[in-house]
Amino acid sequence: MERSLTVVAAAAFVAAALLYSAWIPFQFVTPGADAVNGYVSELAARDQPWSGTLRLTDALSGLACLLGTALTPRVAAEWPGRLALALFGLFTVADSAFPLDCACTRAVYSLSHHLHSVTSTLATGAVLASMVLLSRRWRSAPAWTITVASAAATIMTLAAVAAGAFIGTTQRIQVVLIAAWLLCLAVRLATAGARRDTAPMRVVSEGSGPPVLLVTGVAGSWFHWDAVAGDLAADHRVIRFDRPAPQAPPTLYGEAERLAGFDGSRFTVIAHSAGAWHAEALARLHPSRVAGLVLVDPSCEPRPRRRTSAPGRALGRWLPAWGSTWSAAALARLLGPPVHRLLTGVRDRGGVYRSGPFLAASMGEWLAYRDMAADLEEIRRARPWPGIPVVIITAGRANACHEALAAEWRARLVRVPDAGHQLPRLNPQLIAEACRSL
Repeated sequence: MERSLTVVAAAAFVAAALLYSAWIPFQFVTPGADAVNGYVSELAARDQPWSGTLRLTDALSGLACLLGTALTPRVAAEWPGRLALALFGLFTVADSAFPLDCACTRAVYSLSHHLHSVTSTLATGAVLASMVLLSRRWRSAPAWTITVASAAATIMTLAAVAAGAFIGTTQRIQVVLIAAWLLCLAVRLATAGARRDTAPMRVVSEGSGPPVLLVTGVAGSWFHWDAVAGDLAADHRVIRFDRPAPQAPPTLYGEAERLAGFDGSRFTVIAHSAGAWHAEALARLHPSRVAGLVLVDPSCEPRPRRRTSAPGRALGRWLPAWGSTWSAAALARLLGPPVHRLLTGVRDRGGVYRSGPFLAASMGEWLAYRDMAADLEEIRRARPWPGIPVVIITAGRANACHEALAAEWRARLVRVPDAGHQLPRLNPQLIAEACRSL
């Protein structure tokens, strides 16, 4: 999937280059076009016959550049150049929205005419910045050749504007070189090997004594257990972790195997929300590894009606690859920490929620929710409950599903009527006491 996304990004840059060069044939069918002294933008002026077509190709070129940048694999050291490239695409789209009034000289021009001058200047500055920044990073002779030639063409264009002659000639050289730069980006992507910006699994172990494994719910993180771990570490060895970005969509069987790989002895598992499914699957598939379970406000689907939809599964297959792209990194940096703070009331520690792979992994867990519920039902039918001691903690109102599980497993049910779902933060002492009671 990583290679497929890279090919799509390369194709987007090729499309951007071709669309950015659409003015070349149109200048021969535009009456009165001055290829020597007229700006390229005059071909798309309001009074020209192909104005709408050329403005559309400009907008599509900018959007294709943005798409190519969004799907490019993230390399941390390239972020200034990639940001400049994204701005170029954005300003190119803005260019098409604000055309020149006419291919003529007037005493007074409209606001659109003046804004076009601004967006054109910004677009040129942004693409030149991307050339310099990325060429310095790559140390590539073709990239530097285009960069130096573009800088020279830009200087010649400025001199032509000052002299009032040969503006069209120098600017046409300049925009052709910009299209060549977009093709250079495409070639580099097409010939590069597949890369993935992976985030290693974080494992935190503290204290000594009987081992306890803490399992988060969907999109949870290791530091959500700080208060519980701080209490239990006085007389237990507490292990907590972040699930890493997977190579494929997550499955309940895979998560159970991950838990079975921790430690070499039997341990108590404390699991929150949907993490309770992982813990239950572990207990049924590997009962010798589990000394007891504490399920904290566990997700409960008594009769899952359907699995994840076909579009959801297709999206889930692409998410691991998408997590390594610039768009995932940008979205995670922009939305990750504030959304996490809003939902949990806890600040993001160590930039966990600013990571593109973590964002993709979290989205994959949400998409796999129905499949995991259905897989749990299959495991329940195939593997009877092994009689492991369990405490189920319910937050809020009485939960019929929790009560049914407690009755079936002969578990102790503890209800906390006035608590919210985030019990590991709101009532850590209760969870620690439930663990010790096992």
